[in-house]
Amino acid sequence: MMKQKLSLKGRALRYLSMREHSRIELARKLSVYAEEGDDIEAVLAWLEASNFMSAERFSDSLVNRRSARFGNQRILAELQSHQMNDVEIRRVKENLVETEAARAINVLHRKFPRAPVDQHERMKQSRFLQQRGFSGKAIQQAMRVPREDDQ
Repeated sequence: MMKQKLSLKGRALRYLSMREHSRIELARKLSVYAEEGDDIEAVLAWLEASNFMSAERFSDSLVNRRSARFGNQRILAELQSHQMNDVEIRRVKENLVETEAARAINVLHRKFPRAPVDQHERMKQSRFLQQRGFSGKAIQQAMRVPREDDQ
């Protein structure tokens, strides 16, 4: 029995059923399967008009997946790489700022359950948080919080 070939619309709905995608990400994935005469932009416009694809849902989904491991800078950079508009990025940033210090503490304590014993270890832990995209203020707050082993 031969498999039926999926249309671009069907393929797009399959991708969106697995997780939220940004417009540019879905266009890139669909372009591989587009044949002459297929209009990817029309499919994307239909998905947005039908509310199958939403920039707000995508950004919320991305934040939900990334916020437990990464800082604001890294999450916002990823949203920019997906070409989210400035209004959406500003909305996400306002929500993330409130929780960044708590997330940095959580990430630091999971990776390094013991407090640094010397300056070298302290810098190593700070760099770890910095590479994860946390702000300097959040890093300083996280480094000041005592660890479970200290008590």
